Amino acid sequence: MTRLLIMVLMFVPALALQSQQINMSKVFAEAGQQTEVMLREIPLAKQGNAELVSPRSLDSGMLKLVASRDWTSGFFPGQLWFLYEYTRNNKWKKAAEQYTAYIEREKTNAGTHDMGFKVYCSFGTGYRLTREPRYKQVIIEAATTLATRFNATAGVIKSWDNRTRWKYPVIIDNMMNLELLFAATKLTGNKKFYDIAVSHANTTMKHHFRKDFSSYHVVDYDTTNGAILQKTTHQGYSDESAWSRGQSWGLYGYTMCYRETGNKSFLVQAEKIAAYILNHPNLPADLVPYYDFNAPGIPNEPRDASAASVMASALYELSTFSNNATIYRAAADRIMENLTRDYRSGIGENKGFLLLHSTGSAPAKSEVDVPLSYADYYYLEALLRSRKLKSNKSKAAKAKGSR
Repeated sequence: MTRLLIMVLMFVPALALQSQQINMSKVFAEAGQQTEVMLREIPLAKQGNAELVSPRSLDSGMLKLVASRDWTSGFFPGQLWFLYEYTRNNKWKKAAEQYTAYIEREKTNAGTHDMGFKVYCSFGTGYRLTREPRYKQVIIEAATTLATRFNATAGVIKSWDNRTRWKYPVIIDNMMNLELLFAATKLTGNKKFYDIAVSHANTTMKHHFRKDFSSYHVVDYDTTNGAILQKTTHQGYSDESAWSRGQSWGLYGYTMCYRETGNKSFLVQAEKIAAYILNHPNLPADLVPYYDFNAPGIPNEPRDASAASVMASALYELSTFSNNATIYRAAADRIMENLTRDYRSGIGENKGFLLLHSTGSAPAKSEVDVPLSYADYYYLEALLRSRKLKSNKSKAAKAKGSR
């Protein structure tokens, strides 16, 4: 039995005893109420600035909107799609279509790696639910654009341009953009997108992770020979620390890569990242991490609800592939119960955001202990994944009972 199984199974009974079943209909109804608040606040925050299209956070209590080029622009449209997915209420579909349309211009923006965050969370989610042909074309165009940032010698997709500190930086977040490429291959039959995604995942697995399966934030490549120039951080405490959202990005990314490829090495990688996170001595009892697992002021460091949301969503999906399913579902349930009970905004407050206490970049003192749009997006995704798992379990039990 693995160390993960030995350690975490000890806590599963306790998790079960503490479990408070989330009232899904109530939580989504309240999410809808909050999102209606947000939809009313957005025009006030825009004040005639048509470039601002999507909410990102709060700044001194005021709603902070961003242009479509911002890496977070696709999360609010995705949130609207999730509300439609749960309720099937056409008012959410109409709102989702409106805010998704604002992101379309990004399909040809070759100056960023964030195409998956922007386009797949919006158009990808919309296409999954509607099969709208226009959305399919946007996904393909966006993937074609993203593919231009791939360097075959290094084997990875470049993350940032115009950064003097690095020559060819690749961040762990970039794992999240690979889903767009996998989708493009399924939609077109063109294997080049799939091959680029697999190359990036394999190269990242080789160079981004330490022996304990924590990850660096930024790895800098030499594109003439693929050599590593430096391994650093941008949003974590230090170059050798474990920035918590980065660990969640890795967990989610390799789980998704296994789903899309069936490559067992990606499954093993996801399981080892999960073991690192869940066994870490600095992981709080409520499983909502500090912004960095090695931040020096723990327990007086900012939490990151966004990292917890991503982690929970990833663990739910990982549970469908792994022999450690019971462990992962128990941990994800615990995260979601605690986020729902202790980290949600009051109805009508915080300009309509769902979750509080996220951290964007603590070292830059930017967006610390605030709501963040991506925390809300992955929170709703995790709720939907939890519901699907429970539904599948119920169906399986009924089928077994009818034999």
